[in-house]
Amino acid sequence: MRLNPFAGAYLIDPASMWRRILDDPDGVHYAEDLGLWLISRHAHVRRALADAATFANALTLAPVYEVSPEAMSVFMQIDVPPTTAAADPPVHPRTRRALRATFANTPDRVEAEYGAIIRRRVDQLVSRLATRQGDQVDLIPEFATELPLLVVLDILGVPDADIGRIRRWADGQIALIWGQPDPAEQARLAQSLLEFWQYCEELVRQRVDSGHQGEDFISRALAYRDDDDAVLTVPEVASLAFNLLVAGHETTAGLLAHALDQALSSPQRWSAIAADPGVVPAFVAETLRFAPAIDGWLRVTSREVTLGEVTIPAGARCLLLIGAANRDPAVFAHPDQFDPHRADGANHVSFGHGPHFCIGAGLARLEAGIALTRLAAAIPGLRLTPEQHRSYKPNVAFRAHHTLLATIDIMAPADVPAARGGATTEVHAA
Repeated sequence: MRLNPFAGAYLIDPASMWRRILDDPDGVHYAEDLGLWLISRHAHVRRALADAATFANALTLAPVYEVSPEAMSVFMQIDVPPTTAAADPPVHPRTRRALRATFANTPDRVEAEYGAIIRRRVDQLVSRLATRQGDQVDLIPEFATELPLLVVLDILGVPDADIGRIRRWADGQIALIWGQPDPAEQARLAQSLLEFWQYCEELVRQRVDSGHQGEDFISRALAYRDDDDAVLTVPEVASLAFNLLVAGHETTAGLLAHALDQALSSPQRWSAIAADPGVVPAFVAETLRFAPAIDGWLRVTSREVTLGEVTIPAGARCLLLIGAANRDPAVFAHPDQFDPHRADGANHVSFGHGPHFCIGAGLARLEAGIALTRLAAAIPGLRLTPEQHRSYKPNVAFRAHHTLLATIDIMAPADVPAARGGATTEVHAA
């Protein structure tokens, strides 16, 4: 089987490929073009995510292509210790404890520690958009991407002036690891990644030199460390910051983009959100299931494993098709229907499952909820530009919009009822 996530049908409409894979009796396939085993069924994906002893994380952040010698020479200088996505026991349980202690990860803690930050940043961006009555805007760079990046910079105590280069570095890392850059681009992106890592090391060094007395995440992680390398090393603190600066905004940016796309694709959906903010949590949950920001994730088998009737050898790289698992008809009724009122929506695996369940899930949900609520209240007439052409960045893991063009109209359309119920259940393909 060939997947080709970098071009063609899969890049435009992955759901059509997910349906073909799910309909196949085997459920597990080898993608010759990627050299990856494809795991698609909900039960199998959950098992792989939960079983770190069999499906290891060591190669999660390794490119899926053969790296050029020039890029490899730069890679060898990036000595980031594994702490989050690429960490396995015994390191991961220790670094995970550090994250739980220093990064708000339950709904109550997220609201208490980050709620004010999110609302301030949302209001800042919404107010800026609301002044542009009648203008066409691109909601990706001007809202969906900028908001979570500003929030994570506040949480880590990073100055706003650095937003441009951090965005470039983070986008470059995703393109380098999960994309398909040519050799020259590999070398450029690898050099950029080295600069990003050195920037994070310098952030931590500055906190160490100043006595880390602040309330930002880096200062709290250093305080938690308490000069004990057995608890957390200084390079591991830098690694946590490095990972949060990417994962803390790229995934939420994708969630926001997909939520806005789904909400604005139907005027009734946007009117329903403007009329009743109470519908937003379910809308966000269904967006996570229907259009996950990360629709594939990498693992490597540490031993031979059988899923269904298919045996995957030891040492095999696997792509867990999260998007397909979220459309598995064995778990979800009418899986290709976008329905915020569905009873089975909470079963999605968009935040993972098991020991690597996304530590930022609560933050992402709160950001998306506040963003949709306040944007709809301020700009109830917001609408997508007619004949919207959707395209996505070629990537094996992250499904990110290039653009989402919309027209600013602060007046609610008179001919669209503020629907609250069934108006949000239309079918839309991915």
